Amino acid sequence: MPKRTTVQGSLKNYFCDKCQKVIGFSFDVRLPRYRGNMVSLINGYYVNVDGVEYPQDQILFILNGKPPRTFEELKSAVWEHWNYQDAATLLVLKDGGLEKGEHTVIATVSNFEQYGYRPGDGPMGDQYKVDNVIVPTAAGMGFGGAAIPMVQVIE
Repeated sequence: MPKRTTVQGSLKNYFCDKCQKVIGFSFDVRLPRYRGNMVSLINGYYVNVDGVEYPQDQILFILNGKPPRTFEELKSAVWEHWNYQDAATLLVLKDGGLEKGEHTVIATVSNFEQYGYRPGDGPMGDQYKVDNVIVPTAAGMGFGGAAIPMVQVIE
């Protein structure tokens, strides 16, 4: 399993061909699981770049050649699998993207366990209730353990 889930060298501003402008920035992430994961089990991502936290409604998920999707849309992708070897892309909506130069990126996934949790299994134990989904809110929270900051460069 990867020690870091963000892929070095993947940070870039995201140009929208249809709108003809930069609508945000993107970077690739790997799944911290050895078997892969069903896409519908992904609740969201904690994303922090240069100390700025981005809310779930500003983050889109790109995988398997499909267009960017919200985490709400992923809930219906019950037959789609995220293979262990494959990187997904997170697109963070931010007018104009990021300035050129170095940026510190932290990303942590929140995920329903494929085999379920039992009440009392720690902070994830209450995740069996669909209306009580845990979405990461701080570095180190969420599936996959502590988030490790990674410095990336936009040229």
